[in-house]
Amino acid sequence: MSSTSPLPTQAEIDDESRRIRHLRIIVNLSLSLIAQGEMRYEEAQELAASAKRLAEDLFPDKGHVFELLYRPQFRRMINDVYRLQ
Repeated sequence: MSSTSPLPTQAEIDDESRRIRHLRIIVNLSLSLIAQGEMRYEEAQELAASAKRLAEDLFPDKGHVFELLYRPQFRRMINDVYRLQ
């Protein structure tokens, strides 16, 4: 069995790891800021949208992954903080 795509180089692996860490930091920071409950609902929504834009910039064509992994966390946090159902 041969692979149709070459194995990634160490530099590519390191770059992807760096981008993943960057995204996780931004998502965690954003969720923490929302959890404080000191911003308006609209600001919390914009913060979540900004995190998604960053994810799409870091990982083009992978917006669906953000929707699966992070959107539910943002939705839950915003619903909890702003008492939405």
